[in-house]
Amino acid sequence: MNPNKFLYKCTDCGREYSTGETIYLCPACCITNRATNPPSGVLKILYDYSDLRKKDYRFDDLKKSGFADLLPIASLDSYPSLRVGNTPLYTMNTVDGERVPFRLHLKDDSQNPTYSFKDRASALVSAYAVEHDLGTIVTASTGNAGSSLAGICASKGQKAVIMVPETAPLAKLTQIIMYGATLVPVKGTYDDAFDLSIRASEEFGWYNRNTAYNPLTIEGKKTVSFELFDQLQFKVPDRIFVPVGDGVIISGIYKGFEDLMQLNLIDRMPVIIAVQSEKSDNLVRNIGMKEFSVIPSSTIADSISVDIPRNFFMTRGYMQQYGGEAITVSDEEITRASSVLSASTGLFAEPAAAAAFAGLLSYLRDNRITENSDNVVMLTGSGLKDLKSVASIIRMPESIPPSIEELKRLLA
Repeated sequence: MNPNKFLYKCTDCGREYSTGETIYLCPACCITNRATNPPSGVLKILYDYSDLRKKDYRFDDLKKSGFADLLPIASLDSYPSLRVGNTPLYTMNTVDGERVPFRLHLKDDSQNPTYSFKDRASALVSAYAVEHDLGTIVTASTGNAGSSLAGICASKGQKAVIMVPETAPLAKLTQIIMYGATLVPVKGTYDDAFDLSIRASEEFGWYNRNTAYNPLTIEGKKTVSFELFDQLQFKVPDRIFVPVGDGVIISGIYKGFEDLMQLNLIDRMPVIIAVQSEKSDNLVRNIGMKEFSVIPSSTIADSISVDIPRNFFMTRGYMQQYGGEAITVSDEEITRASSVLSASTGLFAEPAAAAAFAGLLSYLRDNRITENSDNVVMLTGSGLKDLKSVASIIRMPESIPPSIEELKRLLA
């Protein structure tokens, strides 16, 4: 691969690195990192936008090429054969049975191969590993990133080691095992698993996929922005509601639209709303604070249950630069949103994804959505990944003898 195709820029000190070697955090900034704080030195990948602008791209040109000039790999052939991305965008005009005066778009990333948004990042990490002859890939995960990496690696014949907190949902752990990856349950939190995976990378030379720690995760996730622009017929949505844990999905969405701005294909950024659970709000609560503080997470939305958001500084920078907004929702609101979403649209989302819909419901309730506007909710994972979280609102009917009389009684 041409080492000059892209460079890394530290989101803290601004240093730039042009190298063909694998690099994670900024070497100058990461030496001051402490385990109790979000890491400094997270890297953003930049391309030669001035040279790309000379090609006078239309969006269709980029789409036909698979956005190859905006991806940090040499060839799209390095990608897994599974279909990752190009997920449906459904447009609704009612919410909970009531017509709304705006357009509601639901981006259903549960249609990815392992049923979550995380496949976008895993596919790019896998492709990079193929091109650089990297062997085992390791990641820490609350479940989705781990099952994603395990599935993507299975499709490419790559080895994967997945470290998860022992409380991760059974469905996600089952996926990891079925995909043939090595599952390592860790006594402790996601952050404990994260730190162990980094030490394992250093000890065994494994390639690390960890969210934010590996800058390619943001590049993989940004592809959803290209799809949204295309699916909305070359329009920038007015708002995008995003479930937030570590801050990588929301940063990826910002980065995708930022790339399009750099190529003069769009002239504005959507308002992006970071939605967190009240019981895991360590990212949005700290945005305006001088000192970072942690409140232990205990939300039902395990995919966004994070004590130390690893992409805090980049997310904060994006939100401050582009006027992003933030909201927290209760676990009760998340559960209700999951129910409303399923019954109203036929889309069954896991709690983390339902959190984004709960954010939209809150904006709707407070009359904060403009008429005739385009509003996107990111549905990042399937509800089948965590059935335990909705058990409290499920009433399973008793079985009946096979008679019409008993059926009438049940229906009554």
